[in-house]
Amino acid sequence: MPTNSYKILVIDDDLSMRELLEHMLSKQYQHVVCAESGKKAISMLKKNNYDLLLCDIRLGDITGLDVLRASKAQNPETVVIMISAYSSAETAVEAMNHGAYDYVPKPFNIEELEATVAKALELKTLDQEKKILDNELKKTIHFGKIVGNSPKMMQIYSMIRQLAKTRTNVLITGESGTGKELIARAIHEQSDRRDKPFIAINCGGIPEGLMESEFFGHKKGAFTGATHDKKGLFESGKKGTVFLDEIGEISPAIQVKLLRAVQEKTVKPVGGNENIPVDIRFISATNKRLEEEVIEGRFREDLFYRLNVIEIKIPPLRERKSDLKILAQHFLEKYSKGCGEKSHENFLICH
Repeated sequence: MPTNSYKILVIDDDLSMRELLEHMLSKQYQHVVCAESGKKAISMLKKNNYDLLLCDIRLGDITGLDVLRASKAQNPETVVIMISAYSSAETAVEAMNHGAYDYVPKPFNIEELEATVAKALELKTLDQEKKILDNELKKTIHFGKIVGNSPKMMQIYSMIRQLAKTRTNVLITGESGTGKELIARAIHEQSDRRDKPFIAINCGGIPEGLMESEFFGHKKGAFTGATHDKKGLFESGKKGTVFLDEIGEISPAIQVKLLRAVQEKTVKPVGGNENIPVDIRFISATNKRLEEEVIEGRFREDLFYRLNVIEIKIPPLRERKSDLKILAQHFLEKYSKGCGEKSHENFLICH
């Protein structure tokens, strides 16, 4: 009894050949149907997907190559085996160039043809399974724009999912280049604030004299050059997420004002008299050991505990070496797009 559920379409204008092929294939495969012409085959292809086509080159109306092209346009994954009593090298090459799996001349050995069909379907199945596994692997190794599937990264992904559901302030720690902003963005994009602003601020890149104005805004005339009212970054990020990168770089004076903003969820613009409420979530990041900064008196303890409600520690790559290959492949694919295959020669991966 046939057990394989592959769908096979036989196309030949010779009735005796159709009957032979249908009888031969039906012993092993459940779903075998026939078409007596090329146009009939194309009509059937539009209504159904087939795993394999067994198609004669010479048909009564159009050629088997026309059917081959139509089949590949309809479903590129359909396997097509061409057969012909009028075989030539040119026709065989053309058929293969248009995506035929094989080209079998008549008269053919039935056992050899059966083996060719079986091998073609086996390879199709393996290719489908590989695509499924590749897709599953991509889901596993990517979390937004973060790449890695080591146990430590999987733990971080789990934390991101959990923290995204809350409004808890988060402190992300790790060495430079470990992807702290990517983690912050992932939390924001997984949260109910995803449609609101994500304001990324490099605290180490803003001169101290401008930091208060940048954070909290200012009123017209508050200082020389303040020719108009300006919203601060915190107010611009209402109902969104503010990411304070390099939080350990801010001065003690700004720490006092930041504490008020974090604690009371209000800001007072420079030169202003009123507190403006702001609904923002704070995510901070640093490559410093803030506990030591607190002990040394360089960072306020109360601010530290306000920002560090939950800490995410990002491990350096040397502690998750299983991610090396995945990262290398990711960057090869990313930077070689549009550059041709030879661009791979320009990359050297070291570890």
